[in-house]
Amino acid sequence: MTAHIDTLAFVKHLTNAGVNQAQAEAHAEVARDYVMSEVATKTDIAELKHLIERQALMITVRLGGVMVIGIGALATLLKLA
Repeated sequence: MTAHIDTLAFVKHLTNAGVNQAQAEAHAEVARDYVMSEVATKTDIAELKHLIERQALMITVRLGGVMVIGIGALATLLKLA
């Protein structure tokens, strides 16, 4: 999903600031085609947040497994000693 830009307002703002019409339209097209296509939307950020939370849970589970194995190995070594 891409973010949207009001190109008409963009052009009006630039022309009111003294930029000629053709340049203002070119700036608006560049902003729409190249800049806005790379902007993260709220949906993109929510999806990324979900993926990060999922990875954090997986890391927690793996760490718990490593701790159980480590404690088991330590207990075995203490019994042998």
